[in-house]
Amino acid sequence: MIEYGLHRARSTLDTVSADAIIQQPRSKGAQEMIVVNVESPEAERTTYVAHRGGIARMLLTSHFMKSMEFFAWAVVPPGNTLEEHVDAVEEVYFMLSGEGSMKVGDEERAVKTWDAIWLPAGVPHAFTNTGKDNAFIAVVAAYPR
Repeated sequence: MIEYGLHRARSTLDTVSADAIIQQPRSKGAQEMIVVNVESPEAERTTYVAHRGGIARMLLTSHFMKSMEFFAWAVVPPGNTLEEHVDAVEEVYFMLSGEGSMKVGDEERAVKTWDAIWLPAGVPHAFTNTGKDNAFIAVVAAYPR
């Protein structure tokens, strides 16, 4: 069972590296399916505090994928904010559940379940959970073409 309090994530990892992601044997040049459950021990080992406001797990990274940097899962408790930050990769936040306020550059908008938010590379962005429940977000990052 996943505990969503920030104290747990802070006590386990503050950062995560690609080396912490699942190490599955792969034959040279093979195209294999990789399945990672967010509650699996492999994913749990990648738990970290995301931008001082949420808990995230790296499910897949460039260790496996050729065209994307990572695919992650995050939870942001009510009232918490993923602090403003800038990434070298473009991202998509997909709201699995919850609601909040997304700021990208100078623009700020309300977002809710099933919204997809594109975040251009190099542009400051932040997310605040304005709802009463945890906000669950899938995050995809890729290098701009």
